[in-house]
Amino acid sequence: MGNVFELTNVYKTYKNDGKEFEALKNVSLEVREGEIFGIIGMSGAGKSTLVRTLNRLEEVTSGSVTFYDKDLAALSAKELREVRQKISMIFQGFNLVNQRTVLSNVEQPLKIAGVPRKERREKALQMLKIVGLSEKKDVFPARLSGGQKQRVAIARALTADPKVLLCDEATSALDPKITGEILDLLKEINEERKLTIVIITHEMSVVEKICDRVAIIDDGLLAEVGDVKDVFSNPKSKAAKKLVFPSNPFDPSEQGRRVVRLVFDGTQSSEPFIANLVEQTGLKVNILSANTKSVGGIGFGQMIVELPPSEKDQETIISFFTKGGLSVTEVETNE
Repeated sequence: MGNVFELTNVYKTYKNDGKEFEALKNVSLEVREGEIFGIIGMSGAGKSTLVRTLNRLEEVTSGSVTFYDKDLAALSAKELREVRQKISMIFQGFNLVNQRTVLSNVEQPLKIAGVPRKERREKALQMLKIVGLSEKKDVFPARLSGGQKQRVAIARALTADPKVLLCDEATSALDPKITGEILDLLKEINEERKLTIVIITHEMSVVEKICDRVAIIDDGLLAEVGDVKDVFSNPKSKAAKKLVFPSNPFDPSEQGRRVVRLVFDGTQSSEPFIANLVEQTGLKVNILSANTKSVGGIGFGQMIVELPPSEKDQETIISFFTKGGLSVTEVETNE
């Protein structure tokens, strides 16, 4: 599998009122063909700027962005238009034309490309079938729910047979149930059409549900990049820890007590780790929070536990969990 996008030492600086602002600082990463790649960060972290460099809606200040080994900055206006036809986008705000029917909205990219009417109608109907909205073809967008509007936007994005679909906060205006349905649809499209999908989001739950790999952007820097399972199980950067750690409902019993996060996948979840710990070592831990979630289709459990004060006991407990195949990560409690 080749790389669809490759970013090498990308910087993006904006100038405003004589002041400079660095939105991207030395970002290098690649997006592989056929994967669902997540780009996550808090608002203002630089992730939307990053996605706009992928189709040269933003020029980079320095560094390079390639699309299938073509340097985007070196393309002529005509070549850039051809590349952009291979990269479709969907947005948080759907961007549908309210005065046009659903079918007419979906036909729009083909109309712009000069495709004959009969042919584009057939293609648009085919795309509406894929997103499950054939019966809404003659309806105007105002009559649709948010989830249906996003499905129309996905159908429109697919009509031009793109190689890549860029999703910029595409589910953040939708409720969790509808978000889940849209993400399932994107996963299906990715698998059936071998379409590379890049998802920009500030929600870790979106990344965990369907992405293969993830890049974490923090204040314009690439904080971490890796397989979603690995980042979830063992986040290394501060930004990643902030995103993947559950919000903790309980504080430690005393300030300064050592707290760790345990992560186990579905194959280990039937093991009574805490009971085994007590039985085999005589040591106890205080459970502060626990939950389970699906990450890339695998059930993962996570638990935040407070360790006893003795350093020797702490090491015994950590060693016991590590030998049991659990991922153990320190949690900072004094922030």
